Amino acid sequence: MKTNLNTIHIFKTNILQVDPACPLREALNNHEDIKQWSIDCEDIDCVLRVVSETMKPNEIIALINQFGYECQELL
Repeated sequence: MKTNLNTIHIFKTNILQVDPACPLREALNNHEDIKQWSIDCEDIDCVLRVVSETMKPNEIIALINQFGYECQELL
């Protein structure tokens, strides 16, 4: 299945690691509108990539902020 590039949202965060039992991981894994996600903790910007056809960047930012992390869209 080919991913539409318009559905890939990229953010700069302060998420240094995501433990297997972390509430943020559970929220991202179980969110019905998120098809796929990843965090590059090796990158200086701790880049979060979210694949969602329906979520807007501000909704993803609000979700991340709920867990006490900073998040801003990279354009």
